[in-house]
Amino acid sequence: MNDGVRAWVGLGSNLEDPLQQLARAVTGLATLPRSTLLDQSPFYRSRPMGPQDQPDFVNGVALLQTSLPPHDLLDHLQRLEQDHGRVRLRHWGPRTLDLDLLLYGDEVITTDRLTVPHPGITERDFVLRPMLDIDHNATLPDGRRCQQLLDDCTDNHLQRLEPVAGAPLASPPPRH
Repeated sequence: MNDGVRAWVGLGSNLEDPLQQLARAVTGLATLPRSTLLDQSPFYRSRPMGPQDQPDFVNGVALLQTSLPPHDLLDHLQRLEQDHGRVRLRHWGPRTLDLDLLLYGDEVITTDRLTVPHPGITERDFVLRPMLDIDHNATLPDGRRCQQLLDDCTDNHLQRLEPVAGAPLASPPPRH
């Protein structure tokens, strides 16, 4: 697929075998209509944001090329979350799968359902570090470099995890 935009998707899980949840989510992203999985980051363990009375999270980032409009992409991401048993019980609470649309090309989007760039991107090393694993020159639409944001970011004690046996289930092209 040559048309469309690059969309960055954050992945997170802290319930029901998080590494497997994320590996299956990457496979789901690779099958989205009008989209191609370009790359995925390694997965990282991090402390939970918000309530600390829950397990650590496993996080990563996927990069898609998509011609889906942003709200349609959001619908597909939320459907994937539901397919993984996502239940929204409390803000920043435990979850089987969380998929966040982080960036959609260079667009700035503010609607009732969607804010892009994701409002927490600048404060989350568990998002910035995986983005930089994919593209060490990653920037936000306003030109801020993700590396500088990571340098200034709160430390969530990231721990890079070894891939799950057989994961990733989707095979993105090699990195440049």
